Amino acid sequence: MIAKGERTPSGEHGDHTGRESAPGAAGPLLVLWDIDGTLIDNGGVSKEAYALTFTRLTGRPPEHPIVPAGRTDPAVLRLVLRQHGIDATPDVMAQAVEELNRVFGSLMSRLAERGHVQMGAPAAIAALAGRGDVVQSVLTGNTRHNAQVKVSVFGLAGALDYEVGAYGSDTEVRADLVPVARRKATAKYGIPFPPAPTVLIGDTPRDIRAGRSSGVFAVGVATGAYGVDALTASGANAVLPDLRDTSAVVGAVLGARRDRPGRPTDETG
Repeated sequence: MIAKGERTPSGEHGDHTGRESAPGAAGPLLVLWDIDGTLIDNGGVSKEAYALTFTRLTGRPPEHPIVPAGRTDPAVLRLVLRQHGIDATPDVMAQAVEELNRVFGSLMSRLAERGHVQMGAPAAIAALAGRGDVVQSVLTGNTRHNAQVKVSVFGLAGALDYEVGAYGSDTEVRADLVPVARRKATAKYGIPFPPAPTVLIGDTPRDIRAGRSSGVFAVGVATGAYGVDALTASGANAVLPDLRDTSAVVGAVLGARRDRPGRPTDETG
């Protein structure tokens, strides 16, 4: 429970007063959702956006395949530039990220047509939002701008607190995003969000390793390119086949209170 006098997660992201909470809990769970592959399928629009960004920057299409593989937006852009012999200086990277944001803004209708929300995602987010012991946000390799585009296109934005999310625009290294989100949440709500009651939900081994390296409770969902076995082998504390069973999703998240999270590793993802 949140101590008297401390700010509670409320306001535009939902009033938590009087809602179900976990008896004896020291504070709210910070639940961080990955976006691509976990909450939505972008229908290949992300790869198209990277390619179009490269073309606009260089005047030519990319010659090498673009494989995001759980990398942050800046990391993907840096890799593509280097593959084509272009020095990814700070100025070049700033220009590339700015262009990528513009491209995503122009592809919103295409994203809506070709992508889709993962089955069960809206219900899972709504169920967790109905509790008094959960703060939900995103942890994603997308820049904040692109994350908001993707989530809003599919109507998932309401219960997610963007202000405490962690984005590729915060840091290029995915494994460093969990501490970013925890610091933002602590600053906004005035209460600590230590690793143990922080939950990362993702669909790739890179997501899981990023969570484990930060000591948080990692929930794998096999909604993307990786199956249950691969996510289990990567060290997930809990693995679900998808998000369709709302009670199973909530139960997996609350496992952060019941079970000791996996020990941090040296993997950075």
